[in-house]
Amino acid sequence: MLIRPRRNRKSAAIREMVEETTLTTKDFIFPLFLLEGQNKKVEVSSMPGIYRFTVDLMLKEIEECLKLGIKAFDIFPVVEEKHKDKMATKSADENFFYLKALKEIKAKFPEACIMTDVAMDPYSTDGHDGIVDENGNILNDETLDVLADMALAQAETGIDIIGPSDMMDGRVEYIREVLDDNGFENTSIMSYCAKYASAFYGPFRDALDSAPKSGDKKTYQMNPANKYEALIEAELDAQEGADFLMVKPALAYLDVIHLLKENNELPIAAYNVSGEYSMIKAAAERGWLDGEATMMESLLSIKRAGADVILSYFAKEAAKVLKG
Repeated sequence: MLIRPRRNRKSAAIREMVEETTLTTKDFIFPLFLLEGQNKKVEVSSMPGIYRFTVDLMLKEIEECLKLGIKAFDIFPVVEEKHKDKMATKSADENFFYLKALKEIKAKFPEACIMTDVAMDPYSTDGHDGIVDENGNILNDETLDVLADMALAQAETGIDIIGPSDMMDGRVEYIREVLDDNGFENTSIMSYCAKYASAFYGPFRDALDSAPKSGDKKTYQMNPANKYEALIEAELDAQEGADFLMVKPALAYLDVIHLLKENNELPIAAYNVSGEYSMIKAAAERGWLDGEATMMESLLSIKRAGADVILSYFAKEAAKVLKG
C-alpha cells in the first residue's frame, strides 16, 4: 500500500485543520523607539517602515496597534549625546524624558503590557552595557548597582516587564531583590538569558546611536558558536527569579530557542532583531523575495521552534495580515 501524506494537504481547509503551529497577535511584543520632544516621527534609515516617535505620537502608534490586537510593547529610549556619561546617570533620573513618557503611556493605556530595557549602552558615553574601566574592561559587579537603580526607576513608572539585556552575571537576582525590597514584587523580569554577540544588531544601534565607542561586546554577550552554554545561562536566570527567558537573535538561533523550550518550564521569548527585519525588507524592495510571505514564514518558524513570545519589528505589519 502506498502511503499518501499529500491527502492531508489537498485543500486549504484540510491544511488548516491539521496545521501544528498557529501564529496570532497574542504572540507579539512590538519594539518602539522613543524620542525626546514633541511631534517628531523620524524613520530609521536602515529599517524601512520603522520610526522613532516622541511620546505624543507614540501614544497614537500604540492606540493603532491595540486596535490590531497587539497588546505588548517594548520601549527603547533614543538618548542624545548631551545626556550621556560613563555611569548612565540619566537612566535613573525620574525627570528624564524616558521615565516620564513611560508613566504617561501606562496611564493612557493601562490595559497594554509595557516592557522596558535595562542596560547602560543607550545612556553611556562608552556605548557598552556595563561600566568600562581605564583599561577597557567591563566591570561586572560594579555595573549591577547601576542596573538595579535603572530597573527600580522604570518599575516606579508602573510598567509591567523589566528586560535586562546587558548580560552581566548575577544581574537578574540583584534586580529581583531590589524590586522586591521596594514593593515591586509583581513587576516581571524577561531576562535576555541567551543574547549572542551577533552581527545582526547593526540597524538597532543606528536607531539608538548606541554602538560601542571602542572594542566589542564579546566578553559579555555569548559566542555564536555555542548552543549548550545557553542552558547554563537559562538555568541561572531561572534560579535568580526571571519570569521569561529570551533568546536573541531569533532566526539564526532557532536551535537555541528549541533547546531552551525543551529544557525549561518558563515561557521562552525570542527577539526577531533589526538585522533580520532589514534583510527581508531590503530583499523585498529589490523584488528578490515576496516580502509579506517571507515575513510570515519567518515569524511562523520562530513560533514553531518553541517561542511563546516574539519581539519583532514586523509585529504591526504581521498583525494587519493576520487580521485580514
